[in-house]
Amino acid sequence: MSQIIVTDRAGTDHTLDARPGLSVMEIIREGRLDELLALCGGACSCATCHVHVAQADLPRTGAATPDELDLLDSSDHFTPSSRLSCQIPFTAALDGLRVTIAPED
Repeated sequence: MSQIIVTDRAGTDHTLDARPGLSVMEIIREGRLDELLALCGGACSCATCHVHVAQADLPRTGAATPDELDLLDSSDHFTPSSRLSCQIPFTAALDGLRVTIAPED
C-alpha cells in the first residue's frame, strides 16, 4: 500500500495509507487529521485544505492551477510550496509524498 507523510501543526508526523483515486485532502481526512478543515469538500472554493509540499516532492505534484493560486494568494501563510490538498490527485507515483498542514488563517 502507498503512503503519505503528513506533519500536523504541532510538528508531529503521521504516516497515512493512501489509495490512488483519492485526493491528498481525502487521504488526510480519512486519516482523521481534523485540523485540515476542507470546508468546501474539495470544490476548490476555499483554502482550508492548504498544505506545504516538501520541496523535493513539488515536481511530483504538478503545478497549481490559476484558480488554486488565486485562493492561496489570500493566505498569510502562502509560500512557493503551497498547494490545496484537494487539488493534488494521489497516484502511485506520489508514494512517500510529504506535506505539512499550513497554519490556519
